[in-house]
Amino acid sequence: MTIIFYIILGLVAGALAKLIMPGKQGGGIIMTIVLGVIGALLGGLIGNLIVGNGFSFALQGNWFISLITAIVGSLIVLVIYGFVTKKSRAA
Repeated sequence: MTIIFYIILGLVAGALAKLIMPGKQGGGIIMTIVLGVIGALLGGLIGNLIVGNGFSFALQGNWFISLITAIVGSLIVLVIYGFVTKKSRAA
């Protein structure tokens, strides 16, 4: 998949992850895209490891499965981002 697809999928997955995750998350549209793209890569890695395709970040399957794995990965990244930024705000 191309980098343009990852950016578009990252924007959608990051926005949906922010809607699903309770609370107020910081960051604007650029941070949403960055977290979404990282989440899409993480979701692709987790999905490939689960189904036995090996260590690969590539999203496989149809667009719906790719979106679901990207959202799951984005939720994981968003939780980690929340912990990191919460600790840095407290310091």
